[in-house]
Amino acid sequence: METNNVLGDFLRAHRERITPEDVGLGRGVGVRRVPGLRREEVAMLAGISSDYYLRLEQGRDRHPSVQVLDALARVLRLDADATAYLIGLSQPTSRTAARPTAGSTAIPESIRHLLDEQTSPAFVQTRWLDVIAANRMAIALTPNLSPGVNRLRAAFLDPAERAFHRDWAEAVAQAVAGLRADATGHGDDPRLATLVGELSLKSEEFRQLWARHDVRRPEGRFSLMHHPEVGDLDLYADKLIIAGTDGLVLGVYHAEPGSESARSLALLGSLAASA
Repeated sequence: METNNVLGDFLRAHRERITPEDVGLGRGVGVRRVPGLRREEVAMLAGISSDYYLRLEQGRDRHPSVQVLDALARVLRLDADATAYLIGLSQPTSRTAARPTAGSTAIPESIRHLLDEQTSPAFVQTRWLDVIAANRMAIALTPNLSPGVNRLRAAFLDPAERAFHRDWAEAVAQAVAGLRADATGHGDDPRLATLVGELSLKSEEFRQLWARHDVRRPEGRFSLMHHPEVGDLDLYADKLIIAGTDGLVLGVYHAEPGSESARSLALLGSLAASA
């Protein structure tokens, strides 16, 4: 389970993954007792005192300036997504102000029409990966794209998902990193706490990935699947933010034209239409 010192946990997780050689420091004499950088090395490289950095990791100071966080992000070699997440951890007022409002997860009618017209698997999910709408092709691809399913919960707790995703390890690592990124400005959302708490208790794989504090904005990727009826599918998985909503995303799986996967996807469509 994650502690309530998220800022300190984040700094520690990333500090332990940076080696002295990564930042131009030698290992010195003797055996290092900690993985990665020492706290005093991070402090020196960031231009802050060792005592102040210790207070940050221990949670005794949770609101450092953006300048300090930018310096730490540089030392810890964070990318733009991880840096934004780190800065968001020290801005509680912005998280409170960003709470969703009633009706903000309503699906626009135009998107519902788009789902119906799509010949490729398409669905709509919330910020926390709850599927709230899907077309017939999406459900034919996998029942875990049915409305009411949480995709992250299914990925870790449904054994069928491991067989379905030939790249399961890569897919879930990216999903967990995406969840971290989406938590920026929404870290106090009780739905996130409930999901993380449940998966931390029920899945060792999730617990380990969450503890890494990786942050990566959800992005399109190539997804490798194995469907029980049509065999292997190599599909583009694209996600498009739906404007005017609170974090709703339109997901679409599609194949390269003329490929074997395109023919298999067309077969799946025929099977779905006749079912």
